[in-house]
Amino acid sequence: QLELVESGGGLVQPGGSLTLSCAASGFRVDYYAIGWFRQAPGKEREDVSCVSSGETTNYTDSVKGRFTVSRDSAKNTVTLQMNSLKPEDTAVYYCAADWGGQCLRWDYWGQGTQVTVSS
Repeated sequence: QLELVESGGGLVQPGGSLTLSCAASGFRVDYYAIGWFRQAPGKEREDVSCVSSGETTNYTDSVKGRFTVSRDSAKNTVTLQMNSLKPEDTAVYYCAADWGGQCLRWDYWGQGTQVTVSS
């Protein structure tokens, strides 16, 4: 059974850090692109970051220099390290898999984890 499970969300003060994990079961994260997305209340879903099957990474401009995506093959997870968090980073964060490996088309989604940045 295919599954993606996000974890690591929570409440953090502005300037703080969180590490989100996207754990896969039923498939190997090494072979596919894994993307991170977020959706704030009342807003459309936003692309945050992606790591392709070829290890190419990309980030939306608002998180460049603050967020880092990485793949942990041993744990079959993809993490999103989030530093210098801002209130505008508050959202539900989702991970998804692209079977084509290119960060282009999202075939399978996790359920999301809430991140709240507030003092």
